[in-house]
Amino acid sequence: MTTLERCATTELSPALPVFFLQPDSDDQLKEKPVFTWPVRVYYEDTDVGGVVYYANYLRYMERARTEWLRSFGIEQDRLLESERLMFVVTHASVDYRSPARFNDELTVSVEVTGNMRTNLEFYQAIHRREADGEQRLICDGHVRAACVSADKLRPRRLPAVVTEALA
Repeated sequence: MTTLERCATTELSPALPVFFLQPDSDDQLKEKPVFTWPVRVYYEDTDVGGVVYYANYLRYMERARTEWLRSFGIEQDRLLESERLMFVVTHASVDYRSPARFNDELTVSVEVTGNMRTNLEFYQAIHRREADGEQRLICDGHVRAACVSADKLRPRRLPAVVTEALA
């Protein structure tokens, strides 16, 4: 069973972010925890058919990445003001597996899968809490976010506060 499969079957608090680290072997002890963030589906998230509009899954992923940064004490507005740096998504690949509907309880995960000089790569998954309490994978994908200069929109090295949080 993989770490993410264990995440899908673990009881989650709907009000608090949760970190998971359950290595499958000693080689994985250096693995970073998977950050999760709860999301509730509102009417504004749905389309005329009553299901979550496809682009909103990307919004949920964005919110979870923002909260992941906050969990390390990193506020993007302060990063912009103090270092003139910001993150931009340069790649997103998403697989939609099952629809979410109004009032569903979702859990969005963030797992860093790549840490390069100027960008971060993430695997993100969205699970829906089923009536029996089980977590069902409904959407997942890979996102690459580049660190850029706010003034010139050119790639910049990840700030020390980010690389230190990932160490």
